[in-house]
Amino acid sequence: MTIKEIFNLTIQMGQSADFRGEAGVAKFLERKKKQFEKLSEEAKADFDKESLENPYLDSRIHNIADDKEIKKIMAGIDIDGAELLIAKQLGDIDLVIGHHPLGKALANLGDVMELQSDVLSYYGVPINIAEALTFPRMSEVARGVSASNHFKVIDEARLLGINLMNTHTPCDNLVAMFLKQKIEEANPERLEDLITLLKEIPEYNEAAKLGAGPKIFAGASDNRCGRIVLTEITGGTSGSPKAYEKMAQAGIGTIVGMHMSEEHKKEAEAASINVVIAGHISSDSLGMNLFLDELEKRGIEILPCSGLIRISRAK
Repeated sequence: MTIKEIFNLTIQMGQSADFRGEAGVAKFLERKKKQFEKLSEEAKADFDKESLENPYLDSRIHNIADDKEIKKIMAGIDIDGAELLIAKQLGDIDLVIGHHPLGKALANLGDVMELQSDVLSYYGVPINIAEALTFPRMSEVARGVSASNHFKVIDEARLLGINLMNTHTPCDNLVAMFLKQKIEEANPERLEDLITLLKEIPEYNEAAKLGAGPKIFAGASDNRCGRIVLTEITGGTSGSPKAYEKMAQAGIGTIVGMHMSEEHKKEAEAASINVVIAGHISSDSLGMNLFLDELEKRGIEILPCSGLIRISRAK
């Protein structure tokens, strides 16, 4: 496979697992095209044309130093200069794949958060309320990442001659859909049952051994779960802390998320919503693994790094 074929695969897989459905993603892209067509020629020059085909702008190909057939990949959660130097030292790495956004993908992190409003709507929060909660948070995140040195790692990849890409929301979609299906099938009654279920998943089981396994952040172990939702697994980063009251009104009983701030925790408790945090890096690992398995099936060797808990389901 080429780098472009690998990137297209992650986008395709992300769309297949998207809560909006493939038709919903197509509508999203069509709206982008209409927005582009209305722009002046001057504005079109600055428009990110990748957004016309890529619904997940926090995922990008960052550097193609050698557009060759990919046989061995080094994959990790966070990629920086250290990982790139390791790849260079090893000498047989054809492509480095990170999970968390870099460069323009980081600068566009806020863009993908529109997905959160659709996920909230999927779980019963009226779309007008979901958008009113999500859009201000999108702007906040965009301002928050604006001060970052976005292209530091990409410059390092260019200097070292390393092929580099990242895949963020597509893999987050994969883990969200994976957990949704597993939880709906098992239908755990109480939070302790939900924790037990999560620990049956190898990535979370390994994380538990390292002290970073699934934990109850709000509620008690013998609390009944009620309706369990995956509203805080995908969609860029944490959403609005003001959403929990509206989620409770929509009949949501328990949230499964990757991570949660103290402010978000307090708001969830105030709304009497249980919160189970599956784990950040372990959840990222699960999503990455579901994608990397497809590469492994195509004969590509995977070398994990940077916190990736590599569990293969390819066989």
